[in-house]
Amino acid sequence: MRSAASGPAGGGFSPNGPSRVTDHSPPAPRRRLNLAWLGILPFAAFVALFLIAPTMKIVIGAFQRVDGSFTFENIAGLFTPSILASYWISIKISVASAALGALIGFLMAAAMVLGGLPRFIRAPLLTFSGVASNFAGVPLAFAFLATLGPLGLVTMWLRTEFGINLRALGFNILSFWGLTITYIFFQIPLMILIITPALDGLKREWREAAQSLGASARQYWMSVALPILAPSILGTFALLFANAFGAVATAIALTGSSLNIVPIMLFAQIRGDVLGNPHLGYAMAFGMILVTALANVLYIWLRIRSERWLK
Repeated sequence: MRSAASGPAGGGFSPNGPSRVTDHSPPAPRRRLNLAWLGILPFAAFVALFLIAPTMKIVIGAFQRVDGSFTFENIAGLFTPSILASYWISIKISVASAALGALIGFLMAAAMVLGGLPRFIRAPLLTFSGVASNFAGVPLAFAFLATLGPLGLVTMWLRTEFGINLRALGFNILSFWGLTITYIFFQIPLMILIITPALDGLKREWREAAQSLGASARQYWMSVALPILAPSILGTFALLFANAFGAVATAIALTGSSLNIVPIMLFAQIRGDVLGNPHLGYAMAFGMILVTALANVLYIWLRIRSERWLK
């Protein structure tokens, strides 16, 4: 007796031979171009035109003579006493402004996040920090000259109302500390913006656990909070250093030629006068790129280490 499964309808063999299996699966859809990538094209073009292309021109020009031939003379010129002195002064100004900006900014952020300040202060402070951290260049230099310059508002007010002569006390806005104070104006807001998420990452359970073990507030900060925040603080300090070291427009607009720092020396080489050497200026700019790049790499590395506590 033949089984029903042995017929053609059962998928067996027909009298005319084996049956063919027809594939009725839908065709694979075509891969379409993801148009979302088109959104980054303006940004990519902006970066290529105003960051990558100028950087490549600086790097190539640092190793060229005027006739376009290859040379190390420009790099060797960086080790002359005057240029080394300008780099050293720029580094000291950057370290001083980064240290003061990091300290004051950390205290303000800690008071906002962990202190007893009202919650409605946080949004205006962060908004102001976002604006002030980008307020640099000629407007900032003019603002400080109009405030703390020889005939500035604060300078004249202290002299007429209290008899305090800032110049007699040794303060000069066109000096080392004058430029440092100017840089602090945009260093403090940048510190607040970057360190606030790290302070938000401090969990209340950590403090409660430390207190349950008998730790004081000082012991909690020294043994728990600061070790956790150390990568964020050091990384932000490195970023503030790079931010100050690369501030060219503010230094030129504020001090002119009264302070021997790298931006002033660089401007003197590339402005095109008879004594200038544009390719030596490229080499000085290349040195600034290396210093700021090293500081930014340190910041990124420390930032990655600190993010594990924010998860």
